[in-house]
Amino acid sequence: MEGEQQVIDRKINPYKIIYPIGIGLAVVGYMLYQEFDVAAFKQITFTWISAAWLLVALCCMAIRDIGYMARIRILSGNRLSWRQAFRVIFLWEFTSAVTPSAVGGTSIAILFVHKEGIKVGRSSAIVMATSFLDELYFIVMCPLILLAVNNHLLWHLEGSSKAIANSLFWIAAGGYALKLAYLLVLSYGLFSNPRGLKYLLMKCFKFKLLRKWRQNANEAGSDIVRNSYELKRMPFSFWLKTFGATFFSWTARYWVVNAILLAFWAGRYSWDEHFLIFARQLIMWIIMLVSPTPGGSGFAEFVFSKYLGEFLPGAGVAIAMAMLWRLISYYPYLFIGTVLVPKWVTRHFGKKKV
Repeated sequence: MEGEQQVIDRKINPYKIIYPIGIGLAVVGYMLYQEFDVAAFKQITFTWISAAWLLVALCCMAIRDIGYMARIRILSGNRLSWRQAFRVIFLWEFTSAVTPSAVGGTSIAILFVHKEGIKVGRSSAIVMATSFLDELYFIVMCPLILLAVNNHLLWHLEGSSKAIANSLFWIAAGGYALKLAYLLVLSYGLFSNPRGLKYLLMKCFKFKLLRKWRQNANEAGSDIVRNSYELKRMPFSFWLKTFGATFFSWTARYWVVNAILLAFWAGRYSWDEHFLIFARQLIMWIIMLVSPTPGGSGFAEFVFSKYLGEFLPGAGVAIAMAMLWRLISYYPYLFIGTVLVPKWVTRHFGKKKV
């Protein structure tokens, strides 16, 4: 196992913001160069209504973060203050923003919680519970959204072939299946048979290809056993409150795009189209999970412009809106993180340079 200081140096160095910002700007710049259309950009007008809806978009992000902070406070039994919850969430988001989407910041989140005065076992339980709740939201919302929108419109992109629509469907179906499998395994381990799941993990990691991660698997299994005791004794009201916070957080996050579009084209979209835009973001989330770039930088802007471009007056405008979306929903975590990280490292590890 790496020491705590080594993990911090490797994963949350503030200078890492250079990479996602550089990648994102390079990709957006290249796409704008390819797709720039003066006539399409003339359709964008900025008014007081635009300012109001952009403020709504910012409020949606604030609701998301407040929901996350409320959830982690509930999970900690209110041992974390609002200030501590703020630190943990924004450090966690910063880590996610500077690591590939498939990696995220979960692996180091236990350390963030622990350093705020929560025992390691409880910290691990908190992080695992957040993972369980996030996956539960996705597993519940996807079928509900599919019932609420036209499935043909969900998969078929304007100007694309049936083969692309089929590919999108199978990518989404595969991602959903993996999330469902993960949720079922996690539920089984946390609430039914934690020792059995640890035994199964150790058996799987006996294979030659997986052997080098056997120690990590053993630690994960031990975490599941320890966390099972912590989480099984929680009352139903505890799970209702934490899932409620999760629901408001994720839903607010997805409505950011709708608010941005309303800022410039308030009368353009019907309610059906707004739900379709919301639904497509669930599919985008699956696609972005495979991004190899830090925080999905560049890749997220590309997916946005292609998957939501038909709701906008031109490809160049779609790219500009993708950049605005990221400025509201992604870049703030980078900049806030660069302020929080040095102070947090100094507080917990002394004045070592990061």
